[in-house]
Amino acid sequence: MISHDLSPLLLLLIPLLAGWLLDRWLGDPQWLPHPVVAFGKFIAFGERNLNRGSHRVLKGTFLTLTLVIGVMVVTGLLMLALMAWHPGAAVAVSTLVVFFCLAGTTLEREVRNVFRAADCSLEDGRRQVARIVGRDTAGLSEQEVRTAALETLAENLSDGVIAPLFWLIVLGWPGMMGYKMVNTLDSMIGYRTPRYEQFGRFAAKLDDAANYIPARLTALLMMIAAPFFRVSPSKRMADEAPSDTVGKKDASAVEPSNLCAFVRRYASCHASPNSGWPESVLAGILHCRFGGPHPYFGRMFYKPFIGHNNRPLDTDDMRTAIGVNRTAEVLMILLCVAAMWWGQQL
Repeated sequence: MISHDLSPLLLLLIPLLAGWLLDRWLGDPQWLPHPVVAFGKFIAFGERNLNRGSHRVLKGTFLTLTLVIGVMVVTGLLMLALMAWHPGAAVAVSTLVVFFCLAGTTLEREVRNVFRAADCSLEDGRRQVARIVGRDTAGLSEQEVRTAALETLAENLSDGVIAPLFWLIVLGWPGMMGYKMVNTLDSMIGYRTPRYEQFGRFAAKLDDAANYIPARLTALLMMIAAPFFRVSPSKRMADEAPSDTVGKKDASAVEPSNLCAFVRRYASCHASPNSGWPESVLAGILHCRFGGPHPYFGRMFYKPFIGHNNRPLDTDDMRTAIGVNRTAEVLMILLCVAAMWWGQQL
């Protein structure tokens, strides 16, 4: 039994480390009820009843603010009530909050499964990657299947790991749950389609704002991890002709000493103001190319390329990418521990 005299620092550190270790061990088991499922039901109910008629931007803003503020208030009040009743109960529930809000292990497993499926057949790869991307996958080539998986791995390191931990540091457990609601709203209604363009506009903008600092922090942590991971020299050759100055420039830009320059050049080459940061770091580490045209909801969206080395991606690249993600995740946990310790010294 956890005693009532736990120090405030332990009340923060135990849930952080226990929740993170649970995610590393279990991921998101299908048999366990997940709060995001409840979030999705609330969002779907609000969308069905409000996304009609006029003033859709206002209605979408109302729904977004109501759900985000509501989940933060409920989480805050629940934590206060549990602390007043027994700190052990608060530790147990806050451990579950961390566990449910982190998605690093599940994403790694899904990306591994995409590469394994693609090694079996193109159709298997398309079906598997459809589980983790929003784009239409029926017409993807084998290279596009693998590229989509690695793009998602980099982007969701920020969304699924670094950002929740960042908002835990900034706003505590309510901030972590509030961010999860923001991210769920964006994933459900934050699309530029006729149905959601107006209604989901505020949710998409709020998600951009919530991820602005975490995305850049993710890129920084990945760059710190980069020296521990190298691709073979043969993969560093750009696919342009040697006389092509752009190709030669890119080939040198992805050397470890010039990774920052590569990221500065390509981080803005994305429709999202945030996703390009972690994606450009991973493209630089792997000496590969991300981006390009992607089909969404029956329409083709053209995204600038991140990098120019359009070499085939393989299982070794997947392992390297997962290694980078794991190292960045550990660095973020250490940063959280340091921030919590420092906060208790003030």
